[in-house]
Amino acid sequence: MHTAPHSSIELNYIDQIIDLALEEDLGLGDISTSVLNVPQATAQAELTAKEAGFISGIFVAQLVASKVDPEVQFEALVTDGSPISKGDLLIRLKGNATSLLGMERTMLNFLQRMSGIATTTAQYVQAVGPHKTVIVDTRKTAPGMRYIDKMAVRHGGGTNHRIDLSSMVMLKDNHVRLIQESGKSFEQIIEQARRSLPLSTRIEVETTNLKEVERALKAGVDVIMLDNMTLEEMKQAVSLINGECMVEASGNMTLDRIPQVAAIGVDYISVGALTHSIKAFDISMNFI
Repeated sequence: MHTAPHSSIELNYIDQIIDLALEEDLGLGDISTSVLNVPQATAQAELTAKEAGFISGIFVAQLVASKVDPEVQFEALVTDGSPISKGDLLIRLKGNATSLLGMERTMLNFLQRMSGIATTTAQYVQAVGPHKTVIVDTRKTAPGMRYIDKMAVRHGGGTNHRIDLSSMVMLKDNHVRLIQESGKSFEQIIEQARRSLPLSTRIEVETTNLKEVERALKAGVDVIMLDNMTLEEMKQAVSLINGECMVEASGNMTLDRIPQVAAIGVDYISVGALTHSIKAFDISMNFI
């Protein structure tokens, strides 16, 4: 299980996002706490899960705390990617009361969104059952939150698809229209991509029917996406491909469809719902 960023690039990105989040929340200062006139008061706080699921955001929450006040004691009682029950204590904090109140909302925003993503992802992963199919995310993330959203997917047991447009070649319907207008054949475009890009660059093509599957197969792509196909169409496509390349199922991949789609034998199921319309996980922070 990945409990930290994959790379220094990811860490730097997350660092910047936390800075922006704190800036937008703290503004010119917490005037609600300042009117109490207790700048030296200390306090202890606990963050508690109000529902069962999978936790994500502990790593990010610790960074939030250290940025607001390095003197605050941060004790994580669970690790990212862990299953949790309703009522579980997640984090204990001790330090300046003003600092704790200043970090509360930003910390909770990250924890609740990330844990919501991790919990939903875990449900999809579990729905695959005994099959080999891997649940992958998409680029349908909250603007500016991609690295954080994708980290949460990993904490839920999912796998990250491409991080951005430079990660791999993925030719979708609008690309195909441009190819047709260019006067070049589909095979010529794939061959051109092979010559001009590093050998490690994967090429994926979106298909919506068996004719398009045959064309992609003939061109020798690495991954064929079956987009918005019926179960019967996907079965026929997987039979036609016959292991010659990887197969990704996509489009309307609701939780109840996952067992049936996985049983067909696709390698990947991509799910936009992991990140694009997530329900925040219920977590509270209370002084004790």
